[in-house]
Amino acid sequence: MTTKHALAGTLAAAMLLTLAPASGAFAEDIQVPVGSQADRSQQSMPRTGMTQESVRANWGKPNTIDSAVGQPPISQWHYGKFVVYFESDRVLHSVLKHQR
Repeated sequence: MTTKHALAGTLAAAMLLTLAPASGAFAEDIQVPVGSQADRSQQSMPRTGMTQESVRANWGKPNTIDSAVGQPPISQWHYGKFVVYFESDRVLHSVLKHQR
């Protein structure tokens, strides 16, 4: 009978500890609305479909260029505040860099 009582007491204690909130056990959720993460309208960037020639004419020489990789060939041009992704010689997408 004592083994059953000990087992019941152990199970009861385990249940209480599992259900009791521990201090510091809860995390705070921080939500940043997608629209306020970066204001693309304030930054002039190349549009999809532009040629590399027109990007260079409007924004100048990039700081760095990552050579094309894969098939189709995708390359990256890095400017101060954004990166331009090209498929062959056409803009696929322009992305703002994260500003801390």
